[in-house]
Amino acid sequence: MTTASAVTTVIDGRAFLECPRWHQGRLWVSDLYAKEVLSLNVDGTDVRVEATLDDQPSGLGWLPDGRLLIVSMVDGLLLVRDDADDPTSLSVHADVSSLATGKLNDMVVDDAGHAFISTFGMEFRSRSYVESAVLIHVAPDGAADVAAGDLLFPNGSVIFGSAADEVRTLVIAESMGNRLTAFDVDRSGGLSNRRVWAAFGPEVPRTSVRDAMAAAQVAPDGICAGADETIWVADALHQRVIRVAEGGQIVDEKAFPTGVFACALGGRDADVLFGCAAESSSEHKRRDTREASLLSIRL
Repeated sequence: MTTASAVTTVIDGRAFLECPRWHQGRLWVSDLYAKEVLSLNVDGTDVRVEATLDDQPSGLGWLPDGRLLIVSMVDGLLLVRDDADDPTSLSVHADVSSLATGKLNDMVVDDAGHAFISTFGMEFRSRSYVESAVLIHVAPDGAADVAAGDLLFPNGSVIFGSAADEVRTLVIAESMGNRLTAFDVDRSGGLSNRRVWAAFGPEVPRTSVRDAMAAAQVAPDGICAGADETIWVADALHQRVIRVAEGGQIVDEKAFPTGVFACALGGRDADVLFGCAAESSSEHKRRDTREASLLSIRL
């Protein structure tokens, strides 16, 4: 069902925001082309620069000791912030450039420190052929391996369960696949039992990004966990965030006034839906502009 809700602008004047995470009472988010990681309170009145990079930051997460992990997209590194009071105190947690298929993308980190990093698989241009990509696993000690392959622009991901569970579930958005794909995750970070968690329609053509997007019902981009093991999905095609149950049923939908490319739940009662918004995700259109914003809807 679609529900009308008031949309609030939390912050604006940004380049392109991605990979939002609610952590310790604040919303953390990467600004790709400003090369900054920000944190802010729920209404955006207290914005802090948490890290500054030479490269584009993307996925965010935390090690069990509280240190911040940051995906460095182009150079293929997973960085760790060693000093919470110094935004430049970054060192290399893992160099995954030899494993990556194209640029690095989003990331999820479990409570034991296992990180899963998605990759582009191709140059993201309208005429590019949709090539398969890998998902990279980085263990808490920095050792890296390919966790899964043959994914169609893997993007946002969530993990259901905790490190104490024998088996958990990882769900990842395939932005060029018109679907969410799930794996079982063991305690060592190994993946098995690959399956479609939610399909939004039939297979889409791989002849080009343009053709795939024209045929897709949903372009799942950034995602976050919702109530009752549902998933909120930023639909990069239709200016909306949808809540999806396993199997593909859309149980809620929130409309936004512009494109939304990632989402997160936050607030004291996890009742605020944040959306990373911009007119498009085109790098050449966004890199030199400051027109992106963080929007929110009270659930």
